[in-house]
Amino acid sequence: MSLRRIGILGGTFDPIHQGHLDAGHAAEVSLRLTEMFVVTASVPPHRTPVASIYHRFAMVALAVAGREGWRASDLELGLGTPSFTTDTLQRFHQRGYAASELFFVIGADAFAEIESWKDYPAILDRAHFAVVSRARLGVGVLADRLPRLARRMVRPEHAAAVSVPGGPLIFLIDAPTADVSSTAIRQRRASGEPVTGLVPPIVEQHIERHGLYSLTEAGRRPEDRGPAAAAGRLHGKA
Repeated sequence: MSLRRIGILGGTFDPIHQGHLDAGHAAEVSLRLTEMFVVTASVPPHRTPVASIYHRFAMVALAVAGREGWRASDLELGLGTPSFTTDTLQRFHQRGYAASELFFVIGADAFAEIESWKDYPAILDRAHFAVVSRARLGVGVLADRLPRLARRMVRPEHAAAVSVPGGPLIFLIDAPTADVSSTAIRQRRASGEPVTGLVPPIVEQHIERHGLYSLTEAGRRPEDRGPAAAAGRLHGKA
């Protein structure tokens, strides 16, 4: 039986954008992934989302529709506790996936902070990490930034090594990804600017239809939210 190659693209997705999709696609092609689960964090541990988990999950579902092998995962949809990556990976293990079958997809800028993550360094033994270059940080600098992990870093052409004993690997994927962030998208929406091309068209339609990230949250009128809420502006991190 051939080894399953399961991609996991996790994030707050507030909203999901072209950079996320580019990173997932780069990992899918470079590592010959058989499936890609896109997991929306219910309660991110270090930020407060602007859109509800239901809107964020809906936008993910719309973004991946029609992509063969891609699934919008509801793994964390009903959770009321912080969504740490280590816990997400453990849930995949509980569902019967081995660490050698899992590839956690992440941008180089986020992976550069891996030493501050919960359960580091044990988290690196729970899945392979597929690290993709971002516009502001390429994968080529990661060995110098994270010298303790350099011996585990390999290029995609060594993907056959996933079955070699010694623990999961860190795959460095140098591929172009859109220079866009969720923060920039929210800021553009708040100032009345278009986000065309930054998110899939169907996601842009959802954002506009529900009034997401405009001066009133989720299309609700200021008077429906009370005077204090009406006076405040939405904010948050990507």
